[in-house]
Amino acid sequence: MNCRVYLIRHGETVWNAEMKFQGHKDVPLSDKGVKQARSLADRLQEQEIAAVYASDLGRAVQTAKELALPRRLVINTLPALRELNFGDWEGLTFKEIKKFHHSLLQEWWANPLATRIPGGECLSDLVARVTGAIREIIALNNNRQVAVVCHGGPIRALVASLLGMDLNENWRIRQDNAALNIIDFPSWEKGILVLLNDRSHLENDLFPGFRWE
Repeated sequence: MNCRVYLIRHGETVWNAEMKFQGHKDVPLSDKGVKQARSLADRLQEQEIAAVYASDLGRAVQTAKELALPRRLVINTLPALRELNFGDWEGLTFKEIKKFHHSLLQEWWANPLATRIPGGECLSDLVARVTGAIREIIALNNNRQVAVVCHGGPIRALVASLLGMDLNENWRIRQDNAALNIIDFPSWEKGILVLLNDRSHLENDLFPGFRWE
């Protein structure tokens, strides 16, 4: 088996720009996000991508369409590739969560694997469903290249798992909108991280700023 996965975070949404937690909320791409998706597709236009997979949330599907349509491929949507369900925190900014849910935020920040957000998930739930989905994808695509479009949380969890990191420290892996990651899978157990959080296809946007508040 050898499968190359082009692992892609969706383009920017309005809530990304406003620093709001999205989770399972179906927030569409912003105008900037659409342009980012098209720039990413232009970068990959010469690659022989045999299949396109995406989270079933609109922002991932919108991004995936830019890759699938020119190749006349159907997008395989998988709910298992969704972002973490942030439950009661969805629609709030980090500053608002810090103000109104300070104790739980501290607990979640220290141990997201075991801390369940009210109405949502803990990180261990996300890890189980995302790794299961990627295992199935690579099993179905021996000696092929595929694109997988999803979200920052699933990508960080997958990369952290691949590298044998403490998953509670997965936040140390930066993942920006429309970033390209590449992982080669000779087998599931021997995955090789080839490229991480690359944004060189985005003009004048190589190193965007970041703030929690």
